[in-house]
Amino acid sequence: MHPLPPHPPLPRVGEPAARPGRLRGAWRAAHEPVAGVSRRLRLTALAVVLAVLPSSLWRLPIAFDHGRGIGERLYVVSLSVLSEAFAFTAFGLIARWGEVFPRWLPLVGGRRVPTMAAVVPAAIGATLLTVLWTVLTTVTQFMGTTIRGDALPDDFPGEAGGWEGVWFHICYAPLVLWGPLLAVLTVAYWKRRRAL
Repeated sequence: MHPLPPHPPLPRVGEPAARPGRLRGAWRAAHEPVAGVSRRLRLTALAVVLAVLPSSLWRLPIAFDHGRGIGERLYVVSLSVLSEAFAFTAFGLIARWGEVFPRWLPLVGGRRVPTMAAVVPAAIGATLLTVLWTVLTTVTQFMGTTIRGDALPDDFPGEAGGWEGVWFHICYAPLVLWGPLLAVLTVAYWKRRRAL
């Protein structure tokens, strides 16, 4: 029988507890909701990031296909990274950094974020994402056309058929939720900040 490993010693009375690592502290600061944010809204912010993730991951292998130039590879990788970065801003609508600028920012660090400075871009983003992914993309997919009304090209991933086409639709389908979920968070943020 193997002995159990010893537990780390508990801090003595009056001795400060060990500080979490910088990465863990940054993670908590970025995701920790402010008072008044419900569990439902926390899950909504997480759902935004998770709705964008499959399409971002789906694109990455394309960047490393043979025959792609360096510019095209950088574009595909950048598009995936930027999509996730924009999706992550949904946490700003529930976390402290969406209400008070982080201290490390020059000039504005530590000051309150004006409510409309967050609401206006979030509302515009939610509207554009809803029009693009929830309305236009859904309609054009059913009609088999591009947004401009042209027939889909033969090499369009959704037209590939078989598992390739199914996989494309599975990875891109969650994007229809991005705009509406962001709209829910934006309205909740506006109501919470207005009540203060």
